[in-house]
Amino acid sequence: MYVEDLCVVGLGRTRLAKSVHDAGWSSFVGMLEDKAARYGRTFARVDRWLPSTRMCSDCGRVNGQMALNVRSWVCPCGSHHDRDVNAAINIKAAGQADFNDRGARVGPGPVPAPRGETVTHQNTARVTRSVAGIAAV
Repeated sequence: MYVEDLCVVGLGRTRLAKSVHDAGWSSFVGMLEDKAARYGRTFARVDRWLPSTRMCSDCGRVNGQMALNVRSWVCPCGSHHDRDVNAAINIKAAGQADFNDRGARVGPGPVPAPRGETVTHQNTARVTRSVAGIAAV
């Protein structure tokens, strides 16, 4: 089972805010993850920057920006796509590309950011002590 890792905070600022917050996206994804673990299924989040709705699931061509009211589109390769079905196919393919048939991760795992890059806003960080030139927050 694969889900897209959505930016819920970003979606909360749009006209869909009430729908996103009513659905409780993070709680829903957490329940899916728990059920997948309970029944021995593979569960993974797919990168939120994957152009799942704009990428043709047949040829892989990525189209330009589309308004939310565009529900179906035709790719230059001749494929006719429903926006949601196409996104589901692409999310499943991206999730399966990172895992083999037994659920083992085959792609590179997450890499922690270097210590200097972990603070988003440098001006708001409070440095309390320094050990060998590395600032500790």
